[in-house]
Amino acid sequence: MTTQTRTSMPPPVRPAHLLAPPGVYAPQYDTELLTRALHREGIDEGTSVLDLGTGTGALAVAAARRGARVTAVDISWRAVLTARLNARLSGQSVTVRHGDLRAALPKGPYDLLVSNPPYVPSPSPLPRRGAARAWDGGPAGRTLVDHVCDAAPRALRPGGVLLMVHSALCDADATLERLAGLGMQAEVTDREFIPFGPVLRSRRAWLRRSGLLRDDENREELVVVRAELR
Repeated sequence: MTTQTRTSMPPPVRPAHLLAPPGVYAPQYDTELLTRALHREGIDEGTSVLDLGTGTGALAVAAARRGARVTAVDISWRAVLTARLNARLSGQSVTVRHGDLRAALPKGPYDLLVSNPPYVPSPSPLPRRGAARAWDGGPAGRTLVDHVCDAAPRALRPGGVLLMVHSALCDADATLERLAGLGMQAEVTDREFIPFGPVLRSRRAWLRRSGLLRDDENREELVVVRAELR
């Protein structure tokens, strides 16, 4: 498993005409990092893409702009409606469905699965409602990260690719090991260090007590994992 490292920190980018109403996760550093990884893939009009946890639809729209046939899923009805509207405003065709990442996947197989799942470690289990559903990932931050890993082999065709972004607080090695155990060749392709956002700042003491954060850490590391189904 090889690693390419990026240490520059571009500003977060919100594509033109992309709406992000209250309660829907707005594109941030993780979205931009994953979008850059997406653009390195050979996407064209013959590529089928599944976006799990689409939020505003930023990744789905980015893939559709490359000509891909895109299906996007989110548990939040507000996100589903926002993604549909953003696709329309961008002039792109995206099928957006309401659903739980842990439930049955839309019919595939797909060539590419992209996901920016909720991954922030949280003192409580996954919330059932509210804005925190967009970022809370359970006590280790891995509840939905693991669900995406487990879903990938079922959703992808042989040779298909998973691109997923999450915090290094979730343990990138655990993601690589889980995917390898599922028959996928996985690697970390991108890394970014970013300032702590308001959620991590508010949980700094808890993260330190939980052993997830060192006393001298003041930046969060984001990683993009790329995994190919053998």
